[in-house]
Parts: sequence; structure tokens; C-alpha cells
Amino acid sequence: MSDGRRPPANDNSAATRKCPICGQAAQLRFKPFCSKRCSDVDLNRWLKGSYAIPVTEDDASSEGETEGPSGPR
Repeated sequence: MSDGRRPPANDNSAATRKCPICGQAAQLRFKPFCSKRCSDVDLNRWLKGSYAIPVTEDDASSEGETEGPSGPR
């Protein structure tokens, strides 16, 4: 579509997807989850930090962090 709008979502799309927490059919009301409970479980995992993107630091970037406001330590 050239006007920038997306086509309307299919009402059955949530029912065909599975809940990422328990695997049951997702409900449109709690999309993408099947229930409020699974939604809350996911939120708790985010808040506890269970979902984290691993970061590896390069040696070059670590060197720049050792300098304080008055110069190298």
C-alpha cells in the first residue's frame, strides 16, 4: 500500500500462534500470550533480568574506559 497504512490484521492470527510461555493457543485479548498469568510470567522474567542480551567487550573499548577525568590511571 502506497499510503503507508498496513492492511487490517487477521482476527484469527492470534489463535493460530502459540503462547511463548506455555505453548497453548494465544488469545487475542492477551496477545501474544494465552492468559494474564503467562503475560505476568513474561513481565516478571523481564524485570528479574532473565532476558538479557549477552555483551562481549573488545580490548580496545575497555582501554578507553580506564581513563578518568584526570587522565589514565
